[in-house]
Amino acid sequence: MYMLIKIFSSAAIIGIITELARRFPVYGGMIAALPLVSLLSIIWLSVQGESAQNVTRFTLGVLSGLPATIVMLLVFYTAFKHAIQLPLAIIMGIAAWGIFLLIQNYFMQSFIR
Repeated sequence: MYMLIKIFSSAAIIGIITELARRFPVYGGMIAALPLVSLLSIIWLSVQGESAQNVTRFTLGVLSGLPATIVMLLVFYTAFKHAIQLPLAIIMGIAAWGIFLLIQNYFMQSFIR
């Protein structure tokens, strides 16, 4: 039951945001930048009885991924400014995201040791 509620509520949120973005691109982008996925995930983890420790680790994972996500969005923005087609922009953005995460993890492990 939880799975169906999660699927339908997530789909509704994505649909509403994309419709808003179609009509008002800047406002749609600002709303899409809200941490809705993180917030929904935290709510569902809590509702389904996950421990506070797991929710805390999830939140740390989200924070760890934030810098790489910013890099990916900067790549998307730059690609679109230079009229690069969507499929290539997505590939470039995901590649930049992955490379940044690898570099970030390398530095994080260097500081932890």
